[in-house]
Amino acid sequence: MAELFHETGASGWANSSAYWMPYTARNGFNRDPRMIKGARGCYFISDDDRQIFDGLSGLWCCGFGHNRAEIAEAVNRQLQVLDYSPAFQYGHPSVFKLADRLTQIAPASLNHVFFTNSGSESADTSLKLARAYWRMRGQPSKTRYIGRIKGYHGVNFAGTSLGGIGANRRLFGHLADADHLPHTLRVEDAFTRGQPQGGEELADHLEQLVMLHDASNIAAVIVEPMSGSAGVIVPPSAYLARLRALCDKHDILLIFDEVITGFARTGGAFGADTFGVIPDMMNLAKALTNGVIPMGAVLTNDEIYDAFVDEQQPDHMIGMPHGYTYSGHPVACAAALAALDIFEQDDMVGRAQRMAPLLEETLHQLKGLPYITDIRNVGMAGALQIAPRDADPLVRPYELGVRCFAEGLYVRWGGDTLQFAPPLTCTSNDLERMGDVLKKVFRTLK
Repeated sequence: MAELFHETGASGWANSSAYWMPYTARNGFNRDPRMIKGARGCYFISDDDRQIFDGLSGLWCCGFGHNRAEIAEAVNRQLQVLDYSPAFQYGHPSVFKLADRLTQIAPASLNHVFFTNSGSESADTSLKLARAYWRMRGQPSKTRYIGRIKGYHGVNFAGTSLGGIGANRRLFGHLADADHLPHTLRVEDAFTRGQPQGGEELADHLEQLVMLHDASNIAAVIVEPMSGSAGVIVPPSAYLARLRALCDKHDILLIFDEVITGFARTGGAFGADTFGVIPDMMNLAKALTNGVIPMGAVLTNDEIYDAFVDEQQPDHMIGMPHGYTYSGHPVACAAALAALDIFEQDDMVGRAQRMAPLLEETLHQLKGLPYITDIRNVGMAGALQIAPRDADPLVRPYELGVRCFAEGLYVRWGGDTLQFAPPLTCTSNDLERMGDVLKKVFRTLK
C-alpha cells in the first residue's frame, strides 16, 4: 500500500499504513483526514484549531466532560505512589475501595465486582462466569448463550458471536454457537419520543428458543438495556420485565451489557434503574473512568459469587481461574474513583434528567428534513435513522458525519444511523448549536 503523507495545521502529522485504524473507512479518511489534537469540556479541538462539539461523548465514554482536572490530579497522585500492582494473589487499597463504591451505587443485589480492562473483556468475562456458575451448580449442560439481533457486546470472540450486528460478524465467520432474540425496533414506533409501549411479544421469542434447546442447555441471555451501537434502539416499556420473568421461569441468567447505558446515560444511574429491571450480572466500562484510562467491570449478585466461594477450600486453591494482567490497575482505579466523585458530587443523574428533554426536542424538531426515516431517544442518547441511497444504507450517514465535522460537530455514524450522546455537562446553547448544524447539513445532502 502506498503511503500518503500530509502536513496540516500547527501540529503536523504523517498518515501512513503503519497505523491500522479500527472501525474506519481508511480510503475516505486518507482523502479527508479528521484529526483531533485536544479537548476541553464538551469540545474537541481539531488540528486546525476549530472547536468541535462532542456529540457522542467520545465513544459514549466521556460523559462528564473532557480533561476533568479532578481525574488528572488523582491519576498523577497515584503514579507517584503505586504505578502497578500484581492482580493475581495480591491486592492494593484502591481496588477494594472502588469495588465498594461501585456496589453502593449499583442496583440492589449486585454486590460483587470483577475488574476487566474494556467492555469487550467485560462481555467475555460475564459469559465465562455464566458457564462456570452452572458447572459449579452441577448443571454443566447449560452452555448455550442467547443474544439479540442488533445487539453489540464488543469485539472479542464471545461478544462478537452474541452481538447481532451483521457487519461486525461477516468478516470473521462462525466464532461460537449463539442464538439471537429479535430486535426491538418496531416499524409502528417510528418517531416515538422516549420509550415505546408494550413489547412483551418480542421477549416471548425466548420461549421458542427454550422449546428448541431446552432450558437445561441454556446458560444466559445477554442484552443491552438500550441498544446503543445499533442506533439507540429503546426497549418498549414491558419488554425487559418480561425477559426477566422468562429467565427466572426457565432458570437462565440475565446479563445486562451496560457499557454504554451505565453512569446516567439513560437518565438513571444505570439502565437497570431507568427501566426498573435488575439483572444477575451487569457489564460496565467506558464512563467508569470517564474514558480517561481503559477499565471495565462485571458486577454479579450474591448467588453467582457464592457459587465460587468455598470457605472450606484449602488456602492455596484458586476459586476463579480467570483474570487479566491489568485487572483493577491502581492508576485506572484512581481515575475511576475520581470519576465516581464527579458522578455523585455533580449530580450527573440529575443533569441527565434535566437535559434529556432538550436533547429530545433538538432531535425531534428535525422530523421532516430530507432522508430522516426515524428519530429515537432516551435519556441523554438519541439517533437519526437515514434513508439509503441506491440501496446502500451506509453512504448518507458517512457523508453526513463528515459534513458535520466540517461544520464543528462530531457525531457517530454507524450503519444507517447518526448517533448522539453528548456530555451530561453540556448546555442548552450547545444542543441548540448541534441542532443548527444538523439542519444545515441535511438541507445540503443529496
